[in-house]
Amino acid sequence: MASNVTVAIDAMGGDDGCDVVVPGAELAAIRHPQYRFILFGKRERIEALLASAPHLRERSNVRHSDVAVAMDDKPSQALRRGRGRSSMLQAIAAVRDGEAQAAVSAGNTGALMAMAKFVLKTMPGISRPAMAAVWPTLRGESIVLDVGATIGADSRQLIEFALMGETMARCLWGVDRPTVGLLNVGVEEIKGVEQVREAGRILREVALPLEYAGFIEGDDIGRGTVDVVVTEGFTGNIALKTAEGTANQLATYLKLAFTRTLMSRLGAFLARGAFAALKERIDPRKHNGGVLLGLNGIVVKSHGGTDALGFATAIDVAVEMARNGLVDKIAADLAEMNRHLGEARPRQVA
Repeated sequence: MASNVTVAIDAMGGDDGCDVVVPGAELAAIRHPQYRFILFGKRERIEALLASAPHLRERSNVRHSDVAVAMDDKPSQALRRGRGRSSMLQAIAAVRDGEAQAAVSAGNTGALMAMAKFVLKTMPGISRPAMAAVWPTLRGESIVLDVGATIGADSRQLIEFALMGETMARCLWGVDRPTVGLLNVGVEEIKGVEQVREAGRILREVALPLEYAGFIEGDDIGRGTVDVVVTEGFTGNIALKTAEGTANQLATYLKLAFTRTLMSRLGAFLARGAFAALKERIDPRKHNGGVLLGLNGIVVKSHGGTDALGFATAIDVAVEMARNGLVDKIAADLAEMNRHLGEARPRQVA
Protein backbone atom coordinates (compact mmCIF):
# COMPACT_ATOMS: atom_id res chain seq x y z
CA MET A 1 0.00 0.00 0.00
CA ALA A 2 1.18 3.51 -0.81
CA SER A 3 1.59 5.57 2.36
CA ASN A 4 1.99 8.94 0.65
CA VAL A 5 -0.74 9.98 -1.77
CA THR A 6 -1.19 13.28 -3.56
CA VAL A 7 -4.61 14.02 -5.05
CA ALA A 8 -4.97 16.41 -8.00
CA ILE A 9 -8.26 18.30 -7.82
CA ASP A 10 -10.15 20.12 -10.54
CA ALA A 11 -11.30 23.00 -8.33
CA MET A 12 -13.48 24.57 -11.03
CA GLY A 13 -15.56 21.51 -11.90
CA GLY A 14 -19.17 20.95 -10.85
CA ASP A 15 -22.23 23.13 -10.46
CA ASP A 16 -20.66 25.36 -7.78
CA GLY A 17 -16.95 24.97 -8.50
CA CYS A 18 -14.53 26.19 -5.83
CA ASP A 19 -17.30 27.00 -3.35
CA VAL A 20 -17.95 23.26 -2.90
CA VAL A 21 -14.63 21.75 -3.96
CA VAL A 22 -12.38 23.60 -1.50
CA PRO A 23 -14.56 22.94 1.60
CA GLY A 24 -14.87 19.31 0.44
CA ALA A 25 -11.11 19.00 0.09
CA GLU A 26 -10.75 20.50 3.57
CA LEU A 27 -12.95 17.73 4.99
CA ALA A 28 -10.79 15.16 3.17
CA ALA A 29 -7.62 16.80 4.51
CA ILE A 30 -8.98 16.46 8.05
CA ARG A 31 -9.76 12.78 7.47
CA HIS A 32 -6.41 12.05 5.80
CA PRO A 33 -3.71 14.15 7.49
CA GLN A 34 -0.94 12.20 5.75
CA TYR A 35 -2.00 13.09 2.21
CA ARG A 36 -1.35 16.14 0.03
CA PHE A 37 -3.43 17.99 -2.55
CA ILE A 38 -2.87 20.01 -5.72
CA LEU A 39 -5.71 22.40 -6.53
CA PHE A 40 -6.14 23.53 -10.14
CA GLY A 41 -8.23 26.64 -10.78
CA LYS A 42 -8.39 30.39 -10.31
CA ARG A 43 -5.65 31.12 -7.78
CA GLU A 44 -7.25 34.20 -6.25
CA ARG A 45 -10.57 32.48 -5.58
CA ILE A 46 -8.99 29.28 -4.24
CA GLU A 47 -6.62 31.11 -1.91
CA ALA A 48 -9.49 33.21 -0.54
CA LEU A 49 -11.35 30.01 0.37
CA LEU A 50 -8.21 28.42 1.81
CA ALA A 51 -8.25 31.12 4.49
CA SER A 52 -11.11 29.14 6.06
CA ALA A 53 -9.55 25.74 5.35
CA PRO A 54 -6.42 25.51 7.55
CA HIS A 55 -5.84 21.75 7.20
CA LEU A 56 -5.99 21.90 3.41
CA ARG A 57 -3.93 25.09 3.24
CA GLU A 58 -1.04 23.44 5.08
CA ARG A 59 -0.84 20.45 2.73
CA SER A 60 -1.75 21.79 -0.68
CA ASN A 61 -0.45 23.96 -3.45
CA VAL A 62 -2.43 25.90 -6.00
CA ARG A 63 -1.85 25.78 -9.76
CA HIS A 64 -3.53 28.65 -11.55
CA SER A 65 -5.96 28.02 -14.39
CA ASP A 66 -8.61 30.45 -15.56
CA VAL A 67 -10.09 27.96 -18.04
CA ALA A 68 -13.02 25.87 -16.82
CA VAL A 69 -14.80 23.13 -18.75
CA ALA A 70 -18.49 24.01 -18.92
CA MET A 71 -21.01 21.39 -17.83
CA ASP A 72 -22.64 21.51 -21.27
CA ASP A 73 -19.41 21.40 -23.31
CA LYS A 74 -19.08 18.59 -25.79
CA PRO A 75 -15.97 16.43 -25.20
CA SER A 76 -14.36 17.72 -28.40
CA GLN A 77 -14.97 21.31 -27.31
CA ALA A 78 -13.52 20.61 -23.87
CA LEU A 79 -10.34 19.15 -25.35
CA ARG A 80 -9.84 22.24 -27.46
CA ARG A 81 -10.80 24.76 -24.78
CA GLY A 82 -7.77 26.72 -23.66
CA ARG A 83 -5.43 24.40 -25.58
CA GLY A 84 -4.98 22.11 -22.62
CA ARG A 85 -4.96 24.82 -19.96
CA SER A 86 -8.27 23.84 -18.36
CA SER A 87 -8.28 22.94 -14.67
CA MET A 88 -9.73 19.53 -15.54
CA LEU A 89 -7.04 18.57 -18.01
CA GLN A 90 -4.24 19.87 -15.79
CA ALA A 91 -5.48 17.74 -12.88
CA ILE A 92 -5.43 14.62 -15.06
CA ALA A 93 -2.00 15.53 -16.47
CA ALA A 94 -0.65 15.68 -12.92
CA VAL A 95 -1.45 11.96 -12.62
CA ARG A 96 0.24 11.20 -15.93
CA ASP A 97 3.35 13.14 -14.90
CA GLY A 98 3.62 11.42 -11.51
CA GLU A 99 2.90 14.55 -9.47
CA ALA A 100 -0.31 13.00 -8.14
CA GLN A 101 -1.59 9.46 -7.71
CA ALA A 102 -5.24 10.29 -8.40
CA ALA A 103 -7.38 13.06 -9.90
CA VAL A 104 -10.88 14.11 -8.81
CA SER A 105 -13.34 16.28 -10.73
CA ALA A 106 -17.03 17.13 -10.39
CA GLY A 107 -17.07 18.48 -13.93
CA ASN A 108 -18.62 17.41 -17.22
CA THR A 109 -18.63 13.58 -17.33
CA GLY A 110 -18.16 13.22 -21.08
CA ALA A 111 -15.32 15.72 -21.09
CA LEU A 112 -13.66 14.04 -18.13
CA MET A 113 -13.73 10.65 -19.82
CA ALA A 114 -12.46 12.07 -23.13
CA MET A 115 -9.63 13.94 -21.43
CA ALA A 116 -8.69 10.99 -19.24
CA LYS A 117 -8.47 8.70 -22.29
CA PHE A 118 -6.51 11.33 -24.22
CA VAL A 119 -4.01 12.06 -21.43
CA LEU A 120 -3.65 8.73 -19.62
CA LYS A 121 -4.47 6.29 -22.44
CA THR A 122 -6.26 2.97 -22.06
CA MET A 123 -4.38 0.16 -20.33
CA PRO A 124 -2.93 -2.57 -22.59
CA GLY A 125 -5.47 -5.39 -22.85
CA ILE A 126 -8.48 -3.16 -22.13
CA SER A 127 -10.79 -2.55 -25.10
CA ARG A 128 -12.74 0.29 -23.51
CA PRO A 129 -12.72 2.02 -20.12
CA ALA A 130 -15.70 1.85 -17.80
CA MET A 131 -17.14 4.01 -15.05
CA ALA A 132 -17.91 2.19 -11.80
CA ALA A 133 -20.30 3.56 -9.17
CA VAL A 134 -20.74 2.57 -5.53
CA TRP A 135 -24.38 1.60 -4.93
CA PRO A 136 -26.12 1.38 -1.50
CA THR A 137 -27.83 -1.99 -0.95
CA LEU A 138 -29.63 -3.92 1.76
CA ARG A 139 -26.34 -5.70 2.52
CA GLY A 140 -24.21 -2.56 2.52
CA GLU A 141 -22.71 -1.49 -0.81
CA SER A 142 -22.08 -2.93 -4.27
CA ILE A 143 -20.15 -1.73 -7.29
CA VAL A 144 -22.03 -1.28 -10.58
CA LEU A 145 -20.27 -0.84 -13.91
CA ASP A 146 -20.48 0.44 -16.53
CA VAL A 147 -22.76 3.38 -15.66
CA GLY A 148 -22.25 5.43 -18.80
CA ALA A 149 -18.69 5.47 -20.11
CA THR A 150 -19.17 2.82 -22.81
CA ILE A 151 -22.46 2.44 -24.66
CA GLY A 152 -22.78 -1.15 -25.85
CA ALA A 153 -20.28 -3.88 -25.06
CA ASP A 154 -19.31 -7.23 -26.54
CA SER A 155 -18.63 -10.33 -24.48
CA ARG A 156 -14.91 -9.64 -24.17
CA GLN A 157 -15.57 -6.15 -22.83
CA LEU A 158 -18.10 -7.43 -20.31
CA ILE A 159 -15.47 -9.85 -19.00
CA GLU A 160 -12.99 -6.98 -18.74
CA PHE A 161 -15.59 -4.96 -16.81
CA ALA A 162 -16.10 -7.91 -14.45
CA LEU A 163 -12.39 -8.15 -13.81
CA MET A 164 -11.94 -4.41 -13.22
CA GLY A 165 -14.99 -4.19 -10.95
CA GLU A 166 -13.78 -7.13 -8.89
CA THR A 167 -10.38 -5.47 -8.51
CA MET A 168 -11.99 -2.20 -7.42
CA ALA A 169 -14.06 -4.05 -4.81
CA ARG A 170 -10.92 -5.62 -3.38
CA CYS A 171 -9.22 -2.22 -3.22
CA LEU A 172 -12.21 -0.43 -1.70
CA TRP A 173 -13.42 -3.00 0.82
CA GLY A 174 -10.53 -5.40 1.31
CA VAL A 175 -12.63 -8.43 0.29
CA ASP A 176 -10.50 -11.36 -0.92
CA ARG A 177 -12.97 -12.77 -3.47
CA PRO A 178 -15.82 -10.36 -4.25
CA THR A 179 -18.78 -11.96 -6.03
CA VAL A 180 -19.55 -10.81 -9.57
CA GLY A 181 -22.87 -11.01 -11.42
CA LEU A 182 -23.92 -10.19 -14.99
CA LEU A 183 -27.06 -8.05 -15.21
CA ASN A 184 -29.60 -9.81 -17.42
CA VAL A 185 -33.33 -10.12 -18.10
CA GLY A 186 -33.43 -13.41 -16.20
CA VAL A 187 -31.18 -15.80 -14.33
CA GLU A 188 -31.58 -18.68 -16.79
CA GLU A 189 -28.59 -19.32 -19.05
CA ILE A 190 -30.71 -19.19 -22.21
CA LYS A 191 -31.97 -15.64 -21.54
CA GLY A 192 -30.52 -12.35 -22.67
CA VAL A 193 -28.70 -11.03 -25.69
CA GLU A 194 -25.87 -13.04 -27.24
CA GLN A 195 -23.11 -10.84 -25.81
CA VAL A 196 -24.29 -11.39 -22.24
CA ARG A 197 -24.87 -15.14 -22.71
CA GLU A 198 -21.40 -15.57 -24.23
CA ALA A 199 -19.75 -13.60 -21.42
CA GLY A 200 -21.63 -15.72 -18.89
CA ARG A 201 -20.49 -18.94 -20.55
CA ILE A 202 -16.83 -17.88 -20.42
CA LEU A 203 -17.10 -16.73 -16.81
CA ARG A 204 -18.69 -20.06 -15.84
CA GLU A 205 -16.31 -22.32 -17.73
CA VAL A 206 -12.92 -20.62 -17.39
CA ALA A 207 -11.04 -20.30 -14.10
CA LEU A 208 -10.65 -16.53 -14.18
CA PRO A 209 -9.37 -14.58 -11.15
CA LEU A 210 -12.84 -13.69 -9.86
CA GLU A 211 -15.85 -15.28 -8.14
CA TYR A 212 -18.62 -15.44 -10.75
CA ALA A 213 -22.12 -15.78 -9.27
CA GLY A 214 -24.08 -15.99 -12.54
CA PHE A 215 -26.82 -13.84 -14.02
CA ILE A 216 -28.70 -11.39 -11.81
CA GLU A 217 -31.81 -9.29 -12.46
CA GLY A 218 -32.51 -5.61 -11.83
CA ASP A 219 -34.01 -6.10 -8.38
CA ASP A 220 -30.84 -7.91 -7.27
CA ILE A 221 -28.89 -4.65 -7.43
CA GLY A 222 -30.67 -3.09 -4.45
CA ARG A 223 -30.67 -6.40 -2.58
CA GLY A 224 -26.90 -6.57 -2.75
CA THR A 225 -27.03 -10.11 -4.17
CA VAL A 226 -23.45 -9.70 -5.47
CA ASP A 227 -20.56 -7.37 -4.69
CA VAL A 228 -20.07 -6.35 -8.35
CA VAL A 229 -22.80 -5.87 -10.95
CA VAL A 230 -21.63 -5.88 -14.58
CA THR A 231 -23.51 -4.39 -17.52
CA GLU A 232 -22.89 -2.06 -20.46
CA GLY A 233 -23.09 1.71 -20.12
CA PHE A 234 -26.51 2.34 -21.66
CA THR A 235 -28.30 -0.07 -19.32
CA GLY A 236 -26.12 0.85 -16.35
CA ASN A 237 -26.77 4.57 -16.68
CA ILE A 238 -30.53 4.06 -16.98
CA ALA A 239 -30.47 1.83 -13.88
CA LEU A 240 -28.50 4.45 -11.94
CA LYS A 241 -30.77 7.34 -12.91
CA THR A 242 -33.88 5.25 -12.25
CA ALA A 243 -32.67 4.38 -8.76
CA GLU A 244 -31.88 8.02 -8.00
CA GLY A 245 -35.28 9.13 -9.29
CA THR A 246 -37.10 6.44 -7.32
CA ALA A 247 -35.34 7.45 -4.11
CA ASN A 248 -36.37 11.08 -4.64
CA GLN A 249 -39.92 10.02 -5.48
CA LEU A 250 -40.26 7.96 -2.28
CA ALA A 251 -38.81 10.80 -0.20
CA THR A 252 -41.41 13.16 -1.65
CA TYR A 253 -44.22 10.67 -0.99
CA LEU A 254 -43.12 10.29 2.63
CA LYS A 255 -42.89 14.02 3.16
CA LEU A 256 -46.39 14.55 1.76
CA ALA A 257 -47.84 11.67 3.78
CA PHE A 258 -46.36 12.85 7.08
CA THR A 259 -47.40 16.48 6.69
CA ARG A 260 -50.97 15.86 5.57
CA THR A 261 -52.74 15.89 8.96
CA LEU A 262 -51.99 16.73 12.58
CA MET A 263 -51.84 13.03 13.47
CA SER A 264 -49.46 12.25 10.60
CA ARG A 265 -47.21 15.12 11.69
CA LEU A 266 -47.23 13.71 15.22
CA GLY A 267 -46.33 10.29 13.82
CA ALA A 268 -43.47 11.82 11.88
CA PHE A 269 -42.20 13.50 15.03
CA LEU A 270 -42.28 10.23 16.98
CA ALA A 271 -40.52 8.40 14.13
CA ARG A 272 -37.88 11.07 13.54
CA GLY A 273 -35.09 8.83 14.84
CA ALA A 274 -35.97 6.10 12.35
CA PHE A 275 -36.17 8.61 9.52
CA ALA A 276 -32.79 10.05 10.46
CA ALA A 277 -31.28 6.56 10.34
CA LEU A 278 -32.89 5.90 6.94
CA LYS A 279 -31.63 9.22 5.58
CA GLU A 280 -28.13 8.40 6.80
CA ARG A 281 -28.23 4.98 5.14
CA ILE A 282 -29.28 6.15 1.69
CA ASP A 283 -27.56 9.56 1.67
CA PRO A 284 -26.12 9.81 -1.88
CA ARG A 285 -23.29 12.00 -0.63
CA LYS A 286 -21.87 9.01 1.21
CA HIS A 287 -21.77 6.89 -1.95
CA ASN A 288 -20.36 9.55 -4.24
CA GLY A 289 -17.46 8.98 -6.62
CA GLY A 290 -17.44 7.10 -9.93
CA VAL A 291 -14.08 5.54 -10.78
CA LEU A 292 -12.91 5.52 -14.40
CA LEU A 293 -11.47 2.04 -14.78
CA GLY A 294 -9.13 0.75 -17.48
CA LEU A 295 -6.87 3.81 -17.71
CA ASN A 296 -3.19 4.19 -16.89
CA GLY A 297 -4.02 6.24 -13.84
CA ILE A 298 -6.79 6.88 -11.32
CA VAL A 299 -9.53 9.40 -12.11
CA VAL A 300 -12.66 9.78 -9.97
CA LYS A 301 -15.83 11.58 -11.07
CA SER A 302 -17.81 13.33 -8.35
CA HIS A 303 -21.48 14.17 -8.87
CA GLY A 304 -21.65 17.71 -10.24
CA GLY A 305 -24.39 18.79 -7.85
CA THR A 306 -23.00 17.37 -4.63
CA ASP A 307 -21.99 19.39 -1.58
CA ALA A 308 -18.73 19.48 0.37
CA LEU A 309 -19.43 16.19 2.17
CA GLY A 310 -20.15 14.44 -1.13
CA PHE A 311 -17.00 15.81 -2.74
CA ALA A 312 -14.95 14.66 0.26
CA THR A 313 -16.38 11.16 -0.25
CA ALA A 314 -15.19 11.17 -3.86
CA ILE A 315 -11.70 12.11 -2.62
CA ASP A 316 -11.90 9.25 -0.11
CA VAL A 317 -12.58 6.83 -2.97
CA ALA A 318 -9.64 8.22 -4.95
CA VAL A 319 -7.34 7.85 -1.95
CA GLU A 320 -8.38 4.23 -1.39
CA MET A 321 -7.81 3.36 -5.04
CA ALA A 322 -4.35 4.93 -4.94
CA ARG A 323 -3.38 3.44 -1.58
CA ASN A 324 -4.28 -0.04 -2.73
CA GLY A 325 -2.60 0.10 -6.14
CA LEU A 326 -5.73 -0.22 -8.31
CA VAL A 327 -3.96 0.14 -11.67
CA ASP A 328 -1.23 -2.37 -10.85
CA LYS A 329 -3.78 -4.90 -9.59
CA ILE A 330 -5.91 -4.55 -12.71
CA ALA A 331 -2.80 -5.09 -14.86
CA ALA A 332 -1.88 -8.24 -12.90
CA ASP A 333 -5.43 -9.61 -13.14
CA LEU A 334 -5.54 -8.87 -16.87
CA ALA A 335 -2.36 -10.86 -17.40
CA GLU A 336 -3.83 -13.78 -15.46
CA MET A 337 -7.11 -13.50 -17.36
CA ASN A 338 -5.33 -13.67 -20.71
CA ARG A 339 -3.42 -16.77 -19.60
CA HIS A 340 -6.62 -18.49 -18.54
CA LEU A 341 -8.71 -17.57 -21.57
CA GLY A 342 -6.51 -19.28 -24.14
CA GLU A 343 -8.72 -21.21 -26.52
CA ALA A 344 -11.79 -20.08 -24.58
CA ARG A 345 -11.38 -16.48 -25.70
CA PRO A 346 -14.91 -15.12 -26.25
CA ARG A 347 -16.24 -14.45 -29.72
CA GLN A 348 -16.48 -10.80 -30.68
CA VAL A 349 -20.19 -10.20 -31.04
CA ALA A 350 -21.33 -6.88 -32.45
